Amino acid sequence: MPQKGILKEVTLPAKDFSDQWDKIIVPEEIKTRLLCQALLELTVREHISAVSVPLHGIILLAGPPGTGKTSLARGLANRVADSLKGPGLKFIEVEPHALASANLGRSQQSVRDLLQKTISEHAAMSPLIVLLDEIETLAPDRRRLSLEANPFDVHRATDAVLAGIDQLAISYPRLLFLATTNFREAVDEALLSRVDLVVWIDKPPREACAAILSDTLTALAGRWPALKTLEQEIKNSSLPQECVGLDARQIRKSVVAACTFSKECALNPGLLTLKDLLRAIRAMHREDKRQ
Repeated sequence: MPQKGILKEVTLPAKDFSDQWDKIIVPEEIKTRLLCQALLELTVREHISAVSVPLHGIILLAGPPGTGKTSLARGLANRVADSLKGPGLKFIEVEPHALASANLGRSQQSVRDLLQKTISEHAAMSPLIVLLDEIETLAPDRRRLSLEANPFDVHRATDAVLAGIDQLAISYPRLLFLATTNFREAVDEALLSRVDLVVWIDKPPREACAAILSDTLTALAGRWPALKTLEQEIKNSSLPQECVGLDARQIRKSVVAACTFSKECALNPGLLTLKDLLRAIRAMHREDKRQ
């Protein structure tokens, strides 16, 4: 049975993680930088002084929701495993909301148990990558705490995160944290100061929008081959520019939504047209503005 706060445990490499790396469309230099930083962390830290070279083993992916940060982190972990080709690299994904508690002191204890017991035990057995999704949930900026909440408990929980990460960095140089946040300003400054690399994952520009549309239609064309023609039409249209301002998830959902304007298209997505796609994309923009 999974331990409290652990969403999944995986031995890498894993096929579905590899697919996530390939499907997240970001500039290649971002992927290269992430991979090189991760490899550096897992190979260099055990040979250097933490005082002279203060690496904490933390990479932070920040950016708007829907830009693929979590999938990119999973894919990065898999690519690291492919590159190292050593003993089985383990991957743990933390469920931060499972650690929160309204009871005084309970959140702090849950965080401490997760870091000092669960993660420590795994890191002692093999190289380990830990995904801390929505890191602002575990280490919120203590300067912004609402008095309506339980600021003392949150302070203690954040303190427990910082103390735990510091201890783990010293004890396990082959442990790497991959953290994500939709709200960089909501993450405690003390944690940000420990991050070795921050990478901003933004909403896709026109070229990436075109690639996302193409990839989504290619997936559907495996079942409805008529969509291959539509994919070619998109390359010579203004549709990718119409997508600018949406995140990757919204663009992919727009393709699906475009199939819902008629019963015929819902039953046979091969009937999809540029007009349908344009209508769905503009509707997604309107909905985005309402939020």
